Amino acid sequence: MVTPVRPSPIAGTWYSGDPEVLRKEINLFLAEASPCTLTEEVVGVIVPHAGYRYSGATAGYGYRCVMGKSYDICAVVSPLHMFHPAELLTSAHTAYNTPLGKVPIDAQELQFLKDTLFSSSGLTLTEISNDNEHSLEIQLPFLQVALKGEFKLIPLMIRTEAEKAIFQVGEALAHVLKGKNALLVASTDLSHFYNEHEARILDHEMLAQIEAFSPEGVLRTEKAGTGFACGAGAVATVLTAAKALGANHVHLLHHSTSADSTHDTSSVVGYGAAVITRG
Repeated sequence: MVTPVRPSPIAGTWYSGDPEVLRKEINLFLAEASPCTLTEEVVGVIVPHAGYRYSGATAGYGYRCVMGKSYDICAVVSPLHMFHPAELLTSAHTAYNTPLGKVPIDAQELQFLKDTLFSSSGLTLTEISNDNEHSLEIQLPFLQVALKGEFKLIPLMIRTEAEKAIFQVGEALAHVLKGKNALLVASTDLSHFYNEHEARILDHEMLAQIEAFSPEGVLRTEKAGTGFACGAGAVATVLTAAKALGANHVHLLHHSTSADSTHDTSSVVGYGAAVITRG
């Protein structure tokens, strides 16, 4: 049975299920991040999606650059870690629930995206319900705390690694968001389970492609194995959409690994934060 509101499968584990504790924790991540001195208009952010204990500090750097800003729409693009036969997915629910309240899905703009994507490329978005995907949801409390006012959500989950399809989704998303007060969010972690030294080499290469504003480079680096991002498709989608919306710079803000919190350097996960700007 599909309930209208998607219940959170990760509140209380990946992040606190207590709204007061959660809000305080996120505010601390934002406060401890370096002040964002960029003067250009922010079009999007690229942020990690591990449990807040591990990647919350790095995510804080990305969200610090939109703190206090207002957006009508947030398009959050993530991977889907579970198997699914479809390669492009969205939510069948009408809202996501977090301990900080409901985040409504923008049904009108999501339908516009579906129609635009199908008419331009023949691609379809498959709706899923009651999923356990953490990488999209885990961005929502940060958005609820950092942003001023309420926003509606366009949720996208990318499983395909095909360049053509990813670029078509990015172009369609830009068409839908053009002229609107919207924020793009790409959810990704970096290398997984290498030692600290190897992870930093791999992450440096992937972050170099992101900083070069190269969706092609992100996908090809992932394919070549010279750098990794579990949300490479999500990042490439957001970079493509941002370019089509007139963005012209990507600024790297922070890099860390899980060793910063666990102190275990033998097997780590990498995290990066970046902001995409226009002007």
